[in-house]
Amino acid sequence: MKNLLLATAAGALMAGAAGAEDIKLGISLGFTGPLESMAPAMQQGAEMAMREISESGLLLDGSTVTAVTGDSTCIDAAAATATVERLIASENVRGIIGGMCSGETIASLENVAKANGIVMISPSATSPALTDIEDDGLFFRTAPSDARQGEVMAEIVQERGINSVAVTYTNNDYGKGLADAFAASFGERGGSVTVNAAHDDGKADYSAEVAALAAAGGEALVVVGYVDQGGSGVVRAALDTGAFETFVFPDGMVGAALETNFGTEIDGSFGQNPAGEGEGRDTFLSMAEEAGFDGSGAFSGEAYDAAALMLLAMAKAGSSDPAVYKDHVMDVANGPGEEILPGQLARALEIINEGGDVDYQGATAVELVGPGESAGTFREIQFTDGKIEVVGYR
Repeated sequence: MKNLLLATAAGALMAGAAGAEDIKLGISLGFTGPLESMAPAMQQGAEMAMREISESGLLLDGSTVTAVTGDSTCIDAAAATATVERLIASENVRGIIGGMCSGETIASLENVAKANGIVMISPSATSPALTDIEDDGLFFRTAPSDARQGEVMAEIVQERGINSVAVTYTNNDYGKGLADAFAASFGERGGSVTVNAAHDDGKADYSAEVAALAAAGGEALVVVGYVDQGGSGVVRAALDTGAFETFVFPDGMVGAALETNFGTEIDGSFGQNPAGEGEGRDTFLSMAEEAGFDGSGAFSGEAYDAAALMLLAMAKAGSSDPAVYKDHVMDVANGPGEEILPGQLARALEIINEGGDVDYQGATAVELVGPGESAGTFREIQFTDGKIEVVGYR
């Protein structure tokens, strides 16, 4: 009898081991390009979730998770597409955390991910064009659409007593989409947009663009750009010429590089970026600090949530096959079920493995609506003594 029990136990262990796999997830972010200063903390956020789930030993018969990174450059659609092709064809990833910027995300989804049936969950691509894109149920995002951000930004600007603004935007899907959403919402509130003009990234001098913006006038300049590229170039030219003193910064500009680039020169300026509040965010920030990175960086929490959602969906589906688990992302993201915060992914897997339901809240109070995008919470920031100060959430 003892030998029979030992044999049975050994057989069970072998069966469990046979079901385990090393699941590779791709991380396609702009490690070079206009948001390169944001990418490392986003990568670390995603990898922290992967590590937490892998170390639990509770995913798909003890499967492990390995991250494979690729540089999307954020703005070069061809480079991003090649990166995602490599991750899928050569690395055999089972999903992609990315892209980072909207244009390259659209290109990667339409040209590669759809054709290969690979799930993409972007932590930061915010263009309204992604809301209705034909994605075969493969695309999700943990950052809200810029249609919502435009409304929030208009609300903040008006509440600060500013009734007229000039707008400059980076000349791509993200920039135009957010600039237009803001202009429409601000106009509906009775505000005046004196000019809504594009700027190109990669220029050494933005004095001509700033001169045209200044000629149109406005109490403040809304800079819908990239903090590591033309957005900062426009701000520098505006400060040097005295064209504007107050700036409004949306998500692509809200990063530590603003503090480094301008310090007290932009005191009184303000803006917003997607970010949750409450216990989930506080826990994530503590976990990030313990892991050795700054979790307060833009979209780092969203990257943690993107990876967690993808892996919990696999657990819910009982499969790492994207064709199967894509139908379970919304199941784990929303209620009903036990609420799950950062650091509780092992608990989530226990519940799922027992046939229960989870309501993943994560670092950013996740609630996916419509075609699988975040309903969105934004933190309002302002510059005080050369530093980013959080003044509230919306």
